[in-house]
Amino acid sequence: MSVDEIKPQPQDVVYVVRDGEVLKLNPPNTGYGHNNIVWIGGKVDRVDSTESRKI
Repeated sequence: MSVDEIKPQPQDVVYVVRDGEVLKLNPPNTGYGHNNIVWIGGKVDRVDSTESRKI
């Protein structure tokens, strides 16, 4: 996917661009969680995602 292909979404999403490639991060299935972007050497290395369940 390229930046030009990004269209408005009916739900909240996060896009990460790494080396020209667009990666779409959807919200957690439970609706609760975190996406932590890890940078190494000025570039995105990985995304650590956690999902929580509210009780």
